[in-house]
Amino acid sequence: MAEVLVYVDHVDGAVRKPTLELLTLARRIGEPVAVALGAGAADTAAVLGEHGATRVLAHEAAEYADYLVVPKVDALQAAVAEVSPAAVLVPSSAEGKEIAARLALRIGSGIITDAVDLEAGDEGPVATQSVFAASFTTKSRISKGTPVITVKPNSAAVEAAPADAAVSELSVTFSAQATGTKVTGRTPRESTGRPELTEAAIVVSGGRGVNGSENFAIIEALADSLGAAVGASRAAVDAGWYPHTNQVGQTGKSVSPQLYIANGISGAIQHRAGMQTSKTIVAVNKDAEAPIFDLVDYGVVGDLFDVVPALTQEINTRKG
Repeated sequence: MAEVLVYVDHVDGAVRKPTLELLTLARRIGEPVAVALGAGAADTAAVLGEHGATRVLAHEAAEYADYLVVPKVDALQAAVAEVSPAAVLVPSSAEGKEIAARLALRIGSGIITDAVDLEAGDEGPVATQSVFAASFTTKSRISKGTPVITVKPNSAAVEAAPADAAVSELSVTFSAQATGTKVTGRTPRESTGRPELTEAAIVVSGGRGVNGSENFAIIEALADSLGAAVGASRAAVDAGWYPHTNQVGQTGKSVSPQLYIANGISGAIQHRAGMQTSKTIVAVNKDAEAPIFDLVDYGVVGDLFDVVPALTQEINTRKG
């Protein structure tokens, strides 16, 4: 069976969930070989092996932390040369898509971004994408070179598939461009205790109807009762009611959770583009003609200031 390279997104050896999803998808089209880079790379082997990685190519060097994406591209290029894989899978984060694009250019291959599913095909892996603000679903394959594919978080359920993941050292020679852009400082993001927005299984968002930053406490309370991430529409963010890092939409972050709850959001195309691939969508809006209701699985026509606290109370009661 052909091998499939999976780029490992980890922090000091702690593997993030999108990588485990990639391993699940990789097993559909070949034999997963993980590429782990930076501090703690070798420590990822146990978790990666539990989820199907047959090998782990690890390389630790200061360049991965001290400079931007080029050292990682150098390493993936070296891995492609060593393995000759059937495909390269990368998490569809901002950094992941830049790494994938640079890699595809380097190795003369096609690229597919923001895939939501993968399957084996007679002429190579076939990727499913949700396009044109999720109005259409397409199936595509790359016709030139080694397919480089980025996959959106929450596109596949994580499945364990224990394998004996042997760790080997990846030989990497950094290019002259690798040290061109140096990281001069880092500021840790203040933790809210909530899941990362793009990786969360449940997202609760607020829009113009929340009517003020102080009222986002209602949205946060519902999110906390569900163990969810908090999102916001562009209107709410532009008004200064919630941080830009939480914006969901075409000019914000794309999310694809199992459950998306939109509160006081009209459903403009800009917002829909960032959340329309959610598995189940619920909306609360007092305007029965709001475009969001054309999209939802469940809609509540009502004042969010009445509906959301009542929903939060009911969830907490059932949990108790």
